[in-house]
Amino acid sequence: MGFQTADVGGLRIFYREAGDPSKPTIVLLHGFPSSSHQYNDLIPLLANRFHVLAPDYPGMGYSDAPSPTALQPTFDDVSRVIDAFIAQRTSGPFILYMHDIGGQIGMRIATAHPERIAGLVVQNFTLTEEGWNPERLKVYERIGGPETPEKLAETEQFATVQRAEYLHKTGARQPDALNPDIWAIDAYAFAIPASRTFMSRLFRTVSTNIPHFAEWIADLKERQPKTLIVWGRNDPLLLPAAAEFMKQVLPAADLRYFDGGHYVLDEYSNEIADAIIEKFTR
Repeated sequence: MGFQTADVGGLRIFYREAGDPSKPTIVLLHGFPSSSHQYNDLIPLLANRFHVLAPDYPGMGYSDAPSPTALQPTFDDVSRVIDAFIAQRTSGPFILYMHDIGGQIGMRIATAHPERIAGLVVQNFTLTEEGWNPERLKVYERIGGPETPEKLAETEQFATVQRAEYLHKTGARQPDALNPDIWAIDAYAFAIPASRTFMSRLFRTVSTNIPHFAEWIADLKERQPKTLIVWGRNDPLLLPAAAEFMKQVLPAADLRYFDGGHYVLDEYSNEIADAIIEKFTR
């Protein structure tokens, strides 16, 4: 696995890369408040069969946090950066692996370039409001809308190492056996004030994705891309109802549940790698 940076419109974007570029490309889009490191165990398991790319979003992981004059902390703007990054690194079709907010970023890319999408891997993200824990939906509604110092301060509490540890451990099959490096690495970006503010402002706008759900659902129903759904059944934020809804939209999709939480790869990288290889290469 290699660790590199790309200049995308003047922004320094960190990414992990592995595998032969002549092989099918799979792009791994991470969740919040994480980075491409959440795929650290998965990447080498896929590298023999795929060209693997895993970028850190602006203001997250090891990527630069842009000033508001350079890039707005919105899903539209961040998606455009990741779209441009993918265009830099691969010219052919690619599989999109989408987790959590990576789903909202990935669906913007998939609907902008449907001819380039060779398949989808869906991990714990929703295209229906019923897919969120109702208490989490209330949080998005409360912190959304016009920014205030109080709303930003509340949102920044989701960009902490304690929150990252909670999300990795809650619902995990063996939480006490998890490698603490997983959430300790997230702390790097939390410690950079500009990064923490940028990612918090982005997270504050999660509810702005809801009006796009109907468009994205219609696109998936029409195109029916080859899809694998892998789901941590015990996720405290995103419910199995979201996975079942995705299966209704994409009846030919393979749906596989695991006894894990929001970051199901922490415990099931081998099984999920096998499922990806089976779905997209055999």
